[in-house]
Amino acid sequence: MKNVKRLAFLYLSRIATRSRRFGHCRGQTLVEYALILSIISIVLVGVIVNLGHQITPVYSVVVSQLAAAESSH
Repeated sequence: MKNVKRLAFLYLSRIATRSRRFGHCRGQTLVEYALILSIISIVLVGVIVNLGHQITPVYSVVVSQLAAAESSH
């Protein structure tokens, strides 16, 4: 009976250790994804700012076509 209690304690402590490790990995992964997304968004903002004068006519065409499509309904 003493061995069974000891084995149960060891098993439960091993499960608790693993769950703490997995929780830490999930948090770490979340931070990594947040960093990746922030870097991508900074790069996209930089590209849009630098190419804004070339992109503006494209947006103007899209807006005018959407307005024409909305007025036809």
